[in-house]
Amino acid sequence: MSKVSSIFEEVRKAGRKHLLEMEAKSVCLEYAIPVTRFRLAKSEAEAVRFAGEIGYPVVLKIVSPDILHKSDVGGVMLNLNNAKDVRRAYKQIIENVKKHRKDAEILGVLVQEMAPPSTEVIVGAIKDPQFGHALMFGLGGVFVEVLKDVTFRIAPITEEEAREMISEVKAYPLLKGYRGMPPADIEAVVQILLNTSRLVSENPEIKELDLNPIMVYEKGAKTVDARIILE
Repeated sequence: MSKVSSIFEEVRKAGRKHLLEMEAKSVCLEYAIPVTRFRLAKSEAEAVRFAGEIGYPVVLKIVSPDILHKSDVGGVMLNLNNAKDVRRAYKQIIENVKKHRKDAEILGVLVQEMAPPSTEVIVGAIKDPQFGHALMFGLGGVFVEVLKDVTFRIAPITEEEAREMISEVKAYPLLKGYRGMPPADIEAVVQILLNTSRLVSENPEIKELDLNPIMVYEKGAKTVDARIILE
């Protein structure tokens, strides 16, 4: 059994459809989709140690199968620059979650590298009962939320189709570099689209996938948040 199959099996055994963020990112890594470095801490001391290993600044996020929207319960702390910040954030997150959801099962706190700001893109997939997985690409932030500036293709896609998806969004000039903004690494985005296409094509039990945001730099890219829902 592959590592991805093992993760899905564990999720089903736990009676869940939603993968925890660390599980979703582990699946991404198996398909060479770059993600921010992360470790699961089960104590303040572990959080401080992992933050030191990952390198500051870091982000702390609650890990609980009962909490899907972490920010809504105060379960996310950003831009933590030292051990003191991490200790304070760890305590605060646990306190916030217990206040909002007393019955929530807390598995620990995810310590994750804080990706430097850059051009944000989104890659997603949703399974259609008739056509299979539809792959989506767009620029992140306001371009997705307000302008709905996205493109779609049915998976699996070719490299040519991946490039078409990228060039078809109205905000494409921003990726090429605009008014002093550095150009984004288009090749890295093409590879993420192809690898995501392979991931959903080889794992038909995936109902929804959401990589958002993906920070794209002049060289390389990193997925900050990953969400996977099984059928």
